Amino acid sequence: MGQKLLRLIFFGNYFVGLLAIALTIESTLQLGLPFNSAAYYLLVFLAPIIYYTYAYMGVSISADTSNPRTLWYASHIKQVRFTQQILLLICSIVALYLGIHNIKGILALPVGYWIGAGLIGLVAILYYGMLPLFSFNLNLRNTGLLKPFVIGLVWAATANFFPLLMLKIETGTAIGGSSLWYFLFVKNWMFCTVNAIMFDMKDYAIDYNNQLKTFVVRIGLQRTVNQVLIPLLLTGVVSLVIFAGYRHFPVGRLLFNLLPFLLTIVVAYSMNMRKQIFYYLIVIDGLILIKAICGITSMLLFK
Repeated sequence: MGQKLLRLIFFGNYFVGLLAIALTIESTLQLGLPFNSAAYYLLVFLAPIIYYTYAYMGVSISADTSNPRTLWYASHIKQVRFTQQILLLICSIVALYLGIHNIKGILALPVGYWIGAGLIGLVAILYYGMLPLFSFNLNLRNTGLLKPFVIGLVWAATANFFPLLMLKIETGTAIGGSSLWYFLFVKNWMFCTVNAIMFDMKDYAIDYNNQLKTFVVRIGLQRTVNQVLIPLLLTGVVSLVIFAGYRHFPVGRLLFNLLPFLLTIVVAYSMNMRKQIFYYLIVIDGLILIKAICGITSMLLFK
């Protein structure tokens, strides 16, 4: 029973929905903004589940007999499709409710918000190559080196842009392009990009056979850790320390926000040996949850 529940939560991407909510709450507290409506948080939880599950909707047993996640989807495909339909229906109802309830706010939304939402939406669509073939067939998921930066960008937008957009729609609350907002956006972008690069390491053999030039395929596991992950993480640490000094953050808040970076460095060095898939799903993705918890805790304890 425990193993079945674990597979459902992590293979079924429900943990990803939790991460989206956690990052949204973290950024809301860090920016000192009001919380979004409960309907919005339900949408934030459901949308990533549907989005990430989409990639596995067409799997079969013959597709990859060595990948436990693929095997789980292949053996539960009917249940997954049914669940996708239910979640998509709920998501559509919630989105329709928010649209009707906030129609005035939507129509009054400044053009900058529309442009930002449109660009992020386009990136999300191109990640799966879902534009019609008669336009151009670009699939960002198959771009190798670019893929983790695309994932990081979408996660940063989920945490730092869309909550602001919905607050503007729902309450009229607006926040200008402050240095804090830009810093938090870039910090989330880079942290989630590092996380995506680490996650790509589990698919080294598959990506190599498919000639998908990810960082680990192109330069190898050891060099990816030493020449990509560690420099990005150390840059994040230095940037955080400098920005904390500039904004006069309390020392406790700085230390709490540094902890996820330091833990990620430790995990990055542990990637020299191949891990089981649950290591990636729980430990590596769990770093995002730890980051959100540390950010939330730092705001609650150190005003």
